[in-house]
Amino acid sequence: MKIVVIGGSGLIGAKVVKNLHQQGHKVVAASPSSGVNTITGQGLAEALAGAQVVVDVANAPSWEDKAVLEFFETSGRNLLAAEAVAGVGHHIALSVVGTDRLLASGYFRAKMAQERLIKASPVPYTIVRATQFFEFVGSIAQTATDDQLVRLPPALMQPIVSDDVAAALAEIAVEQPLNGTIELAGPEPIRMDELVRRFLSANRDTRKVITDAHAGYYGIEVNDQSLTPGDNPRIGPTRFEDWLSRAQAHHA
Repeated sequence: MKIVVIGGSGLIGAKVVKNLHQQGHKVVAASPSSGVNTITGQGLAEALAGAQVVVDVANAPSWEDKAVLEFFETSGRNLLAAEAVAGVGHHIALSVVGTDRLLASGYFRAKMAQERLIKASPVPYTIVRATQFFEFVGSIAQTATDDQLVRLPPALMQPIVSDDVAAALAEIAVEQPLNGTIELAGPEPIRMDELVRRFLSANRDTRKVITDAHAGYYGIEVNDQSLTPGDNPRIGPTRFEDWLSRAQAHHA
């Protein structure tokens, strides 16, 4: 089966490409660096020729409100139109758990716009909403840091490792389209302040986490429902502690 991975050179994309190769599929890793640009349309028709499935894991280069909305709308329109012409039978897009609950954020408004375009398109689809990745816990800490203090809310999360997201996407790519949404999450719920505490401790980082119910998550207020999945998500097997231990061993 020919499968095109849009954003195929990124954190998730490169892993999806590798997984699908191992399953024996013909995989095209499509990104601007490989001559395929969903914003300009360059190389899109050529990449999609003969493809049965497209997995879109591309992310916006800028998260500024206007730029991120333009990216997801333009990319989504161009990609879905080209897929309809090429006769693609399954469009899979990676989105975020809680997108519809976090519309105070320009990034999530842009992801919502992307999801709407997919639902309105004639191409059969599966939207895969994943929880936050383990790999971005350091970034959460960084954006919440003032001097040596990290102010974070005790909101519940259920983060997942990127390897497990990529493995799930590779499985979903060869399944029938749902014309609906699947949620992906890690194996254990954990509060955001505690998650970052564990991360800093494992990295011997001396910053101190202050629990503050009114602290934001990338500038928006969150509660226990904001970042956690609903009923029956697909669960990735990797626990945060095991990932931390492996990361430590790797850097040692």
